[in-house]
Amino acid sequence: MTPSPASQHLFERAQAVSPGGVNSPVRAFRAVGGTPIFMASGEGAWLTDVDGRRYVDLVGSWGPMLLGHAHPEVIAAVGAAAARGTSFGTPSEPEVLLAEEIVARTSAEMVRMVSSGTEATMSAIRLARGFTGRDKIVKFAGCYHGHVDALLAEAGSGVVTLGLPETPGVPAHVTADTIVLPYNDRSAVEAAFAEHGDAIACLITEAAAGNMGVVPPEPGFNEFLSQVTARHGALFISDEVMTGFRVTRSGHWGLDGQREGWAPDLVTYGKVMGGGFPAAAFGGRRDVMEQLAPSGPVYQAGTLSGNPIATTAGLTTLRLADADAYARLDDASRQLQRLVTDALTSAGVAHTLQNAGNMFSVFWGVDAPVTDFAGAQAQEAWRYKPFFHAMLDAGVYLPPSAFECWFVSAAHGEEALTRIAEALPAAAQAAARATAAT
Repeated sequence: MTPSPASQHLFERAQAVSPGGVNSPVRAFRAVGGTPIFMASGEGAWLTDVDGRRYVDLVGSWGPMLLGHAHPEVIAAVGAAAARGTSFGTPSEPEVLLAEEIVARTSAEMVRMVSSGTEATMSAIRLARGFTGRDKIVKFAGCYHGHVDALLAEAGSGVVTLGLPETPGVPAHVTADTIVLPYNDRSAVEAAFAEHGDAIACLITEAAAGNMGVVPPEPGFNEFLSQVTARHGALFISDEVMTGFRVTRSGHWGLDGQREGWAPDLVTYGKVMGGGFPAAAFGGRRDVMEQLAPSGPVYQAGTLSGNPIATTAGLTTLRLADADAYARLDDASRQLQRLVTDALTSAGVAHTLQNAGNMFSVFWGVDAPVTDFAGAQAQEAWRYKPFFHAMLDAGVYLPPSAFECWFVSAAHGEEALTRIAEALPAAAQAAARATAAT
């Protein structure tokens, strides 16, 4: 694609005033090369850049746009909320309504609103430590839980995309109490708890890993984690910032906690529950949540937590996301997964496509299931760069990293899928011709 003149100009201006010219690292296109595309608007399944070029969007603001961009009813509700005032610094009705909606759908008995997924996981970790009186936490290599200092050890997503070995600015003593284990490895979990069980405050995991590509938990793995933590008096934190309300209406991926007889002690939510606005939450057992100030001694606060515009957007999105919307979303994802794997197979590109519900990703040069971070890192990620740019040239906007999920929406209809189907053969051929030096 000919570099976008307006995007190039904006990127040059941005680099003068923002580190790397972006406000979140993966947007800089470092993993795929070229100039990041600056978008001007979105509608349904489509984005339009600052030069007026139109793209099918398979990023969806990294998951929140379940209904597509600028859904008329969401926009109307947000406009009405904004007309009443943007922030009060007091309680307001929308935050209560959204909390009630989340509690009604999920295993969480109480929730606390925050403004980002990072804030949700950070707060859940603090609460778990305060509740148990313990310091150590367990996480899995390749799982990303936001840029919380203690959780950046062997994080996936942007950290691996940029090839950062560790993150400067995080003191060694901050991660000294973080135990990092291989994902899907039951024996490693058992060994860690056998050695440190009485010192472990919590174990945190993505409900289905989506930040090293999509790596689902093996059958029964999350339930196993719940049992092990309970046995040792630790809390089980399920990070559903990415999966929550995206893959099921109930808010959980791969489980109905009440039906199956178990549930996480704490859960973190974000993305979809904000309807495209900065909103997130953490919740869980009432006895644990009541340890938060002002009910209990564990302090957590936020000026914009429960912001009336963000909570209105989230509440409206959740109410509109009915069974029909999820059916359209899942059908679009199934069709797209089939199109992608057929094109890559026809081009002779070895690959494994993995999904957690309607979230999916491709592992390049891999012909067996990927079950952990080491497997994700072993892929031929260099094949993604020419594939990405061929799709971009054809008007399809993909995640600018091989380690990110692809997201569709309920608005991805025939026109969008046709655009993708027409773009895939040439992109697959570009991936087939790629070499590690590309």
